[in-house]
Amino acid sequence: MTRDTRAPDTRRIKVAHLTSVHPQRDPRIYLKECRALADAGFDVVLIAPEDPSARQAGSDGTSAVRIRTVPRRGGRISRMLRTTFDVFRAARAEKPAICHFHDPELIPWAFVLRLLGTPVVYDVHEDYHSGMLQKEYLPRWVRSAVALAIDRVETLAARCFHVVIAEEYYRDRFPGATEVLNYPVVSDEILESPGCDPLSGRLLYTGSITVDRGARIHTSILAHDANATVTLLGRCSVPLAAELRKIAGSAADRLTIIGEGTYVDPAHIQAAYRDGGWMAGLAVFPDTLHYRRKILTKMFEYMMAGLPIVCSDFPVWRRLIDEIGCGLCVPPNDPRALAEAITRLSENPDEARAMGRRGREAVLSRYRWETQAQNLVDLYRSALRAG
Repeated sequence: MTRDTRAPDTRRIKVAHLTSVHPQRDPRIYLKECRALADAGFDVVLIAPEDPSARQAGSDGTSAVRIRTVPRRGGRISRMLRTTFDVFRAARAEKPAICHFHDPELIPWAFVLRLLGTPVVYDVHEDYHSGMLQKEYLPRWVRSAVALAIDRVETLAARCFHVVIAEEYYRDRFPGATEVLNYPVVSDEILESPGCDPLSGRLLYTGSITVDRGARIHTSILAHDANATVTLLGRCSVPLAAELRKIAGSAADRLTIIGEGTYVDPAHIQAAYRDGGWMAGLAVFPDTLHYRRKILTKMFEYMMAGLPIVCSDFPVWRRLIDEIGCGLCVPPNDPRALAEAITRLSENPDEARAMGRRGREAVLSRYRWETQAQNLVDLYRSALRAG
């Protein structure tokens, strides 16, 4: 008797994505992975904390993904102890064939799920080890101790779970992982947008607005270029927003912060790309171990929108930019070099538009989510076969 090696039928196979930290409509979890699995025929439920702002944003009505919420707890300790248990309990109630979790704090409950016989996938979004080391608001010994604990727990998790990684270099710590890289979902509307407008002086940053993601550097542009405007689009704490306006000083009217103290729905960011009129996309981050090797998802989004990228001169980032010819790299601690890069784009509009075109072509040919979605579906089918 020959063995049946056909892929399992995914119809009516329930899978649960679990998060205690991320918003319900997180771009990677909801818009990419959950939708890709639903499109492949899985019955997908996303278990996540309540998010009033996400309910206000609503659904686009195109997804078969069901969202099951658990109470949102106040405070980090309460979330790590109570929310994680709530997520685990909801997962058990759903009785999925596979659980796919997205936060290190869920690892203890993921072990329980695995012991109870459920195949488990651990999705490594971030380099949590190096990310902890750069949290300067914590004492150095605390950062070192927690980073070591994260490393040990994740190493153990890699032996017990299927591991998915969002960045190629995470393979250093997870050598047997499946790459499901954070490339953008190609949008026809964005591809048809006008692309780069090098004479507009309008500079765009999308994503979480924090100091370690260049918020102060991006704002400082206004002091060196009287014609530039800067739009920061993403969640920004109220104190940081006030600090950035203070940095902008008399040029504060040329600084726009969208997302002050609130969640920004991905659809809002997509609309900004679609509407166009931007000179370039910004990603000038301070030099930290956490970001030095990490290719930012926003870079691929800028490329899809036809925008030149102005980013920090880190070796991995420069390699991508130079290979495609889609932007300019600058030392993150050199405001003059940053201002010169922006001037170069405005004074050489044909070159700027060519950078934008080359970026779009690279996304269409290589850096698109569709190339990664199949990796995820194949992993699930393999996990179902293995049991």
